[in-house]
Amino acid sequence: GHYLVDVKMHTNFSLAALEDDLSQTIDYVKVNAVVVEEMSIPSKLIEHVGQRIVNRLKQDLRTIEILRVKIIKLSPPINGDVDNVAIIIEE
Repeated sequence: GHYLVDVKMHTNFSLAALEDDLSQTIDYVKVNAVVVEEMSIPSKLIEHVGQRIVNRLKQDLRTIEILRVKIIKLSPPINGDVDNVAIIIEE
């Protein structure tokens, strides 16, 4: 299937902005790598994949204060005229 993944994160990046220091904020390359890795693992439910993404990001990027992951499955195989289905996990 085809999916869209939207990750929203809240963190205090004041020091990074002041010092121009990547180590003081969230590295988006790492976020993308986690999403790509977890989405490549076959799963029956987008809920399961979403929770794995949340767990990995919280574990790997400890400066995240609030995290929201949305996974949209495009053209789901269900009866009816439906463009997509989605789940949202917020922690």
